[in-house]
Amino acid sequence: MSEIEVSEVRLRRDRDAFIKFQWRIYKNDHAWVPPLIIERKAFLNRKRHPFYKHGDAALFLARQNGEIVGRIMASDDPNYNSLHQSNVGCFGLFECVDNPNVATALFQAAAGWLRKKDRTEMMGPIDYSTNYVCGLLIDGFQFAPTILTAHNPPYYRELIESSGFAKAKDWYAWWFADPAKAATRLRPLAERFRKRWPVTIRAGNLKNVREESRRLRQIYNQAWENGRLTTFGLPIGLAKLLYYKGRTRTARLIALGVIEKYRRSGIAEMLVLRIVEDAMIKRGFTGELSMTLEDNFRINRFLEAIGAERYKTYRIFKRTLT
Repeated sequence: MSEIEVSEVRLRRDRDAFIKFQWRIYKNDHAWVPPLIIERKAFLNRKRHPFYKHGDAALFLARQNGEIVGRIMASDDPNYNSLHQSNVGCFGLFECVDNPNVATALFQAAAGWLRKKDRTEMMGPIDYSTNYVCGLLIDGFQFAPTILTAHNPPYYRELIESSGFAKAKDWYAWWFADPAKAATRLRPLAERFRKRWPVTIRAGNLKNVREESRRLRQIYNQAWENGRLTTFGLPIGLAKLLYYKGRTRTARLIALGVIEKYRRSGIAEMLVLRIVEDAMIKRGFTGELSMTLEDNFRINRFLEAIGAERYKTYRIFKRTLT
């Protein structure tokens, strides 16, 4: 068996090879949605990506007989560890041929880099942090990924587990196959809440992105107690692409947060109804709500009650670094 060589990405040509390796893995996967290369380059740009203002990361390529056979990113987020009183590093952007020896070599490289950061655990797949793509797809491989969600071959799970990882947490993705059915079930509930809490729900003002982003960031940081958001918004180029792509008929509800003191006021239910009515029924969209934690029983029961179907599972893995 020929030797597997793993090296850190330092040159531009290796970074480009790192990005384009995905095309080899997914060339026969009809559910895969190729990323924009220009967006991937921006994502890996150490000088411009906001993660590098407080964190660090390294990219690695695995080669066998001179051919690239795998890739991985190791990332270190001191802010996460400070907030959670943990000592964990992450792996992400994992792609690999179906060879456990290659996978093991990649994880060893990532683990070695994290040990130099004095980390004692490694978890993933997480691309930088949970504000970005995270989780390994466990089921639902036949469905195309929605924006900012993972897609991978089924054999990745075995590669990761054979490298000493165990399940840390599962996340669910839900599909609204029949938005009208969901709206019918939601309306009576939302109306009862609205009588007690006559709130106003409005669309975001895209002509005042800076101020709206400030409001969204403030709500986000209060609603998600386990993390802080430093910026809120999509890259302008990506926002324009989404705006002009008229063929899009699916939507993803990425974030739904309510400030703690209002969490049992029905605001979440009213927000979901508004999204279902305006973004789905009126515009002819179907859509996904993701991701919800496996132990968030309240929201999972709510989604089941309004007819959403749990159609994908994503898993975060963890292992100790010895």
